[in-house]
Amino acid sequence: MKFVVTGGAGYVGSVCAAVLMENDHEVVVVDDLSTGNADGVPSGAEFVEGPVAEVISSVLGREKVDGVLHFAAQSLVGESVEKPEKYWRGNLGAALELLDAIVEHQVPRLVFSSTAATYGEPERTPITEDFPTRPTNPYGASKLAIDHAITGYTAARGFGATSLRYFNVAGAHAGLGENRVVETHLIPLVLQVALGHRESISVFGTDWPTPDGTAVRDYIHVRDLADAHLRALSQSVPGSHRIFNLGSGEGFSVREVVDACRRVTGVDIAVTDAPRRAGDPAVLVASSEKAMAELGWKPELTDLDVIVADAWAFLQSLGDRAHSARR
Repeated sequence: MKFVVTGGAGYVGSVCAAVLMENDHEVVVVDDLSTGNADGVPSGAEFVEGPVAEVISSVLGREKVDGVLHFAAQSLVGESVEKPEKYWRGNLGAALELLDAIVEHQVPRLVFSSTAATYGEPERTPITEDFPTRPTNPYGASKLAIDHAITGYTAARGFGATSLRYFNVAGAHAGLGENRVVETHLIPLVLQVALGHRESISVFGTDWPTPDGTAVRDYIHVRDLADAHLRALSQSVPGSHRIFNLGSGEGFSVREVVDACRRVTGVDIAVTDAPRRAGDPAVLVASSEKAMAELGWKPELTDLDVIVADAWAFLQSLGDRAHSARR
């Protein structure tokens, strides 16, 4: 089968594109390289450089496409608060152009890269798909708006769609991993300290109501995430929009993550305690029971040391190409 992967030069998109190809599918990557890396496009994939909103209709119109996986998005929470127009136009605007192109060219299935940020600050965990969606920033709000649009399009136009709401993605696969110019995720930030690119890692809040006082988050290996995308494609239901949470179902504290990075790297990573950040929940853990029941999906790479080791091996393989806080 042939699939178009938007944002396929980015972290999750590139790994999913690689896994599609490992399963003998043809892949066309569409990416404007605003945040992705050209060397992240898997070998053997066709690459079309350009903004999704401008090129997607021509890409889908060239020949029969069996599905689209939509990863392309602006995804920095802080920036979305400072520049909301960038997120509403860039995320929602591009998604609407994509949906119109899917209808025009009769593409039968879509998998959308959504986010746990659509839930905002939940009152309890684990988080299930029926929790209220109350995003606290334009990034989460733009993703939720796309979910609403997909629901309307699928009901009216008949193609099948699946939204996958990720929690904290980490790890690496097939020589592809996380290497962003602007990094906000905990594991790569801690590993930057081990690489010597940062002096220390800041721990925001040490008095949370958790076993060790630091915030707890759910980490999912990117290879497990890719498997969920393949299952969503193969089990797409025409005229239906299904939503699934994806996480390991287990939470790790910030201190547990730092300790795992110390074990894996052998580096005594320095930690700086800092005040809590406004809007940070104490615990965010997913319930993935719906995905397990309906997609037959189960995360396999759930050991935190394995997740960190894969991320560490990838960053070490980059050498001078690794982005860092010093650049």
